[in-house]
Amino acid sequence: MKTVIVSDLMQKNYRYELIEPVGKNYDVEFKPELTPKEMLELGVFGGKYMTDCKREFPEDWFKKAKLCHEKHAPSLNFFGVNASQPLSVWRKKGWIFEDDPRGWFQWYCRYYMGRRIPFEDERQIKRWKAMKRHISQIRINCLPGDLSCRRVQRQALLHWAYDSRKY
Repeated sequence: MKTVIVSDLMQKNYRYELIEPVGKNYDVEFKPELTPKEMLELGVFGGKYMTDCKREFPEDWFKKAKLCHEKHAPSLNFFGVNASQPLSVWRKKGWIFEDDPRGWFQWYCRYYMGRRIPFEDERQIKRWKAMKRHISQIRINCLPGDLSCRRVQRQALLHWAYDSRKY
């Protein structure tokens, strides 16, 4: 077991344990199609999401990541559109919790690395599963492989580790 100590702009001296192997032993209902590294390379969250917490995660994740420390830049997203809501909206809706003040993707990165928090894992996996309805909308409204169709919805799915390029 390894202890991770986080000190970044949103958390100071936050500690968690890695109890599972990296990328293994997921909940049986959680089947992400993209790893955090793949998501960062494709372009998610306007490049702004992970710019101050690189030390927490493998250096390899950031070699080809599309990041912008200065601002949220939708042009860095794979589909070149803004599919994000401000953190203030996430907080208002009750989606942000103390363990992961950046939200779902931070939870996923830590889960991927091996952290487990049963109640929080269950809550976040339920939220992840709810995004699947957007896949149906793409399949109903778009021709297979037409990546210009429903780009905001496709980008949002990328933010949740669904590979919307294949629908």
